[in-house]
Amino acid sequence: MNQLLEEARAALWSVWNRRWLALAIAWGVCLAGWLGVAFIPNAYESQARIFVQLDDVLAEQIGIGAGSRARDIDRIRQTLVSSVNLEKVVRATSLGDSVTSAGEMEGAIGKLADEVKVVSEGANIFEITTTMGRSDLSDSGNAALARQVTQKMIDIFREENIGGSRGDMESSLEFLNQQLASRERDLAAAEQTRLAFETANPELVGGAQAIASQMSATRAELRSVEADLAASESAQAALEGQLAGTPRSIAGASGPSANLAQAEANLGAMRARGLTEEHPDMAAARRAVAAAREQASQYSGGGGSSNPAYSSLQAMLVQRQASSQALHSRAAALRSEIASITASQAREPGAAAEATRISRDYEVLREQYDTLLKDREELRLRGQVENERSSVQFEVVDPPSTPSSPAAPNRPLLLFGILVVGLLAGAGTAFALSKLGSTFATASQLERHFGLPVIGTISHTFTAADRALRARRFAYFAAGLGGLGALFTVLVGVEFIQRGMVA
Repeated sequence: MNQLLEEARAALWSVWNRRWLALAIAWGVCLAGWLGVAFIPNAYESQARIFVQLDDVLAEQIGIGAGSRARDIDRIRQTLVSSVNLEKVVRATSLGDSVTSAGEMEGAIGKLADEVKVVSEGANIFEITTTMGRSDLSDSGNAALARQVTQKMIDIFREENIGGSRGDMESSLEFLNQQLASRERDLAAAEQTRLAFETANPELVGGAQAIASQMSATRAELRSVEADLAASESAQAALEGQLAGTPRSIAGASGPSANLAQAEANLGAMRARGLTEEHPDMAAARRAVAAAREQASQYSGGGGSSNPAYSSLQAMLVQRQASSQALHSRAAALRSEIASITASQAREPGAAAEATRISRDYEVLREQYDTLLKDREELRLRGQVENERSSVQFEVVDPPSTPSSPAAPNRPLLLFGILVVGLLAGAGTAFALSKLGSTFATASQLERHFGLPVIGTISHTFTAADRALRARRFAYFAAGLGGLGALFTVLVGVEFIQRGMVA
């Protein structure tokens, strides 16, 4: 720790021993730096903030979503500082007064591109910032020009959003109309080809897929008809069995024979309704028939009449026979149709493939035509909404400001920084020169350097004249250092006065 303190004391003594050189270097660095800062023109910044309204219920209903409109606004933000728009700004402001050639215009556009910034703050706020620091203009001129450029950028922003998309909308509609006319001609030709083929090959309408579907449907219908036919024939066989066991006539209209006929008629009616043999009513009816038959066998009487049960069963049998015959005819027709479809597939495989191709081409063209037609109508409706309702609304939140103080450079900070750099440069130079010399500030340094013990040191004594001379020199040094600080204070004061004088 003592060694560090000793080194610090030695460094301070080295600088103080060459203080006039350090002061001269500090003055030179500060004067050069402050003179350079004086030639830096002030830059004035004008800002404006714009709110973009993206919520529109009608626009959402027709498919103009907030995401789509946000992408449009972001695209405009990115193209707002394009060369075309910047050229409009140059020609509409005083920047274009001195532009006389294409090369000068390109230079003005490139310089303006570095001075204008457009950034987005969130989803709905855009900030336009213009910074002007031209050396050929006064401070008030730079401030006014910054505001003028910012206002022009707002005007271009509004024009691009309100009316800029109308030309694109019209060109898009024209392109869609051309495509629709072309698709309509292709669709009409495909339809004529399809009609001609279907007229020549009616059995191959729809192609192989339609033929396969027709075959599948026909086979399914045939299976259903065959199932119905089997059920009908089974019912017919049951009726024939019942009819064989039923007498054609009964002995009398009353007594045991009439009871037998009535019991058999009831049993036949239950079977006609579809009751199974295990049904309780069927079992009771069978017992009633057995009892009536036993009574009739013990009774003998003359005369007879037609049996109603036999007549009913015979009518039902005729109806079942007619139904079975109709099902046989339908099954035969379906088998013939299946044979015809199979023969057509085997006879004309190329025609089936052609039918498939024609149907596929026609469907593709029709879908394309319907899609283009839908897109055109949506685009037309969108254009009407954007033109009449202006789905993107603008509001200037903060109008372009006229700056009263420069945004750059920060002269007080630069002046102070140059003062510090000048002082450090003077002190550093004095310290570096002390290291190049052969003197030692303390006895300890001398002892460490030679490795020999130092017996003692002799102090510097001053006479009265020396002390007076030393005091005068210190006063001169303090005056020089104070003058440097006073000059810094004056320059800072002038800077603040000039800022207050900007219109």
